[in-house]
Amino acid sequence: MRIVIVGTAYPLRGGIAHHISLLEQTLVRRGHDVKVITFKRQYPKFLFPGKSQEEITNDDSDDRSSRITNGPAEQLIDSINPITWMKAGVAAANFKPDLILFKYWIPFFAPAYGVLARTAKRLTRKHGRECRVAFIVDNVLPHEKRPGDLMLTKFAFRAVDYFIVLSDAVERDLKAVEPAAKIVRLDHPTFENFGPRVDRFEARTKLGISGDAPVILFFGYIRKYKGLDILLRAMPRILERLTELRLIVAGEFYGDEKEYRALIEELRIPAKNLVLATDYIPNDQVTIYFSAANVCVLPYRSATQSGIVLVAYNFDVPAIATNVGGLAEVVKDGESGLIAPEATPESVAEKVIQFFEEGLEEKLTHGVIEEKQKYSWDVFAEGIETLKL
Repeated sequence: MRIVIVGTAYPLRGGIAHHISLLEQTLVRRGHDVKVITFKRQYPKFLFPGKSQEEITNDDSDDRSSRITNGPAEQLIDSINPITWMKAGVAAANFKPDLILFKYWIPFFAPAYGVLARTAKRLTRKHGRECRVAFIVDNVLPHEKRPGDLMLTKFAFRAVDYFIVLSDAVERDLKAVEPAAKIVRLDHPTFENFGPRVDRFEARTKLGISGDAPVILFFGYIRKYKGLDILLRAMPRILERLTELRLIVAGEFYGDEKEYRALIEELRIPAKNLVLATDYIPNDQVTIYFSAANVCVLPYRSATQSGIVLVAYNFDVPAIATNVGGLAEVVKDGESGLIAPEATPESVAEKVIQFFEEGLEEKLTHGVIEEKQKYSWDVFAEGIETLKL
């Protein structure tokens, strides 16, 4: 097949860019011709709470985790310039695609995606070809909702032939918005681009952590719905039982950093029990944080699925997650992790304490190794190949 992929891609950063890179590599390896179209401006600066929208890598490293292997992505789309949406549609059509795949997660991009898809479909039809449009849907509606989200989402979705959903929770949300949608349910593959884990002692030494301390990890962008404040409020209760425990917070603030630092002070969490790495973590450093941890904690208030679990699984690290959205579909309670029944400090603290006091790491790690076998990029690509074109 000839396939165009549209979404965030290198040199832009983040989990979606990594997903597109790994998907492109897999499709090319399986014999498809692939073109990637991405943003020249993803967000206006006043709408972007982070420090940089581009990948940060060490030029001296051998890090290729975000780079497209079939040539660079074309940076054509300006999210707030409709002319570029049409030009990107022309570029997609000129590739003579059989399929255009969009990575969709928030309504902010729905107008651009809707115009691009309609332009490309019209032009390919005009030239005697037929192409199909598929959306890989991370979220139907965003965690932080705004007026107009539903209207914009429906505009984009009406240009779509197939929807690929990555959890049962997303499928339910999609059916509520588009009851007649043609849906393909696939599992989100593991993020293999960060390489293997390193020696735990070595990783902890780099972070200044004792080799035998219990270590939990909160990883990824720090946003309200991800519940870092819930985990911080759980810490006094956890430290009553596990006095030497260390919490690593690794990720960039997407909100008011002062609010979290004030909470740490209010709760009187000792500095020795916290490792705060609150900048964007370069790809070649990700392994250090996961290799240092006994378990990854996701105290989310809401979720559809989480790429962080699939990063943890790449490193054979079990997870403790709250029972929201599709997290319990990936974190198998008692098998590859633990599920806290509620997104509360008490519930999260109970599961962290249980993990260490019952010595569950070895059992749950074996469960991760078994569970992650089904999260394969080839299986994901096979699902795309079965779309009726």
